[in-house]
Amino acid sequence: MRRDSIFYRLFQQSPALIFELLENPPANANNYRFDSVAVKEPKFEIDGVFLPPNNDGTGVVYFCEVQFQKDEQLYERLFSETFLYFYRNRDLYYDWSVVVIYPKRSIEQSDVHPYRALLNSTQVKRVYLDELGDIQQLPLELALMVLTTLKEEQAPEEARYLVTRTQEEVTEPAVSNAIIEMIKTIMVYKFTELSRQEVEAMLEISLQDTRVYRDAKEEGRQEEAVELVMRLLLRRCGQLSKNLRERIASLSLPLLESLSEALLDFAELSDLEAWLEKYHKGDRN
Repeated sequence: MRRDSIFYRLFQQSPALIFELLENPPANANNYRFDSVAVKEPKFEIDGVFLPPNNDGTGVVYFCEVQFQKDEQLYERLFSETFLYFYRNRDLYYDWSVVVIYPKRSIEQSDVHPYRALLNSTQVKRVYLDELGDIQQLPLELALMVLTTLKEEQAPEEARYLVTRTQEEVTEPAVSNAIIEMIKTIMVYKFTELSRQEVEAMLEISLQDTRVYRDAKEEGRQEEAVELVMRLLLRRCGQLSKNLRERIASLSLPLLESLSEALLDFAELSDLEAWLEKYHKGDRN
């Protein structure tokens, strides 16, 4: 299961999520942006960096490491990257902090003695997802983190609960559908032998069941349906040309619903073009 990519997608979607794991988050947590940076000579790739909104030497830079496999030199690498990046950018930031996310304590590096001062300081926070509590009592996006750790026999029930909870609690259609899409993605990675349609059947949900489509069907709000499909296609296929956007905007509501289901299996832009060529032509006729 490609958990790293799931977590980084979560952080890109909601950078402030990382601060829900901290006892003392910064006052301007909602203004942070998530990024990845490279430090050369020696070359380090730092995947999870949360940058403050200002670069005048008064902000705190946060580093995040998601570790689901045992790495007996994790802290050697992590603190080397952290200190080198902070050294190279000392004039930009006032302070630094590190968050390390584990599924459980047994995954942590065995020999932590050389780093005891850092690990026991307020600058380093270790999070063990299985100790965060009942998934049904957690904020939605923290619950998604915990969902990645559940066993296959437990995950479907909790995933269905999170889908229902999202539909009931999240009033903004685009946000609601983004969370549901993330739940689907987690389950697809967890159940690799199942197709996305089979995962949707497991979750008893499809995009046509979401609030924006129910409202669009009932009230004929074509523009909202187009906006949702555009957002989903952007994540699936990347930027669309003006011609493609115009063709999608001209689809009827039933075809928009069909496209919202079909795009789940798109692997590249050519899949979208082939679908439009097949169905849009018939729609015009």
